[in-house]
Amino acid sequence: MSESDRVKAFTEFRQRMNERILSEDNQVVRRFFALDTQTYKDGALSLKTKELLGLVASMVLRCDDCISYHIAQCKEAGVNRDEFFEAFSVALVVGGSIVIPHLRRGVDFLDQLEGQGIHAAVPEHKHD
Repeated sequence: MSESDRVKAFTEFRQRMNERILSEDNQVVRRFFALDTQTYKDGALSLKTKELLGLVASMVLRCDDCISYHIAQCKEAGVNRDEFFEAFSVALVVGGSIVIPHLRRGVDFLDQLEGQGIHAAVPEHKHD
């Protein structure tokens, strides 16, 4: 699968499945998705800071889909490469060496986004 195909497939799958999940009549799921969306809006902390926090937490929790999502959202929020690598370093210190494989995949995803010169259009709802 080419780099652009991977980014596109990730984005399309998330959007399709989020729409599918939200089509169910389950208020708990809908409220969780809404809460998640509200959490990442500008407030006392900027959207950019919150996305970086989400990225670090996702790396420590070792969720590759979440890492890719937050990398795309960080790009949208204007995070530059130096800021990404400082966030990556925090994740490594907090999570330890077990984070390294996820860091590799995260940097690969970032390289793909930057190589395409795109800001991934990722749907509003964050969770998988």
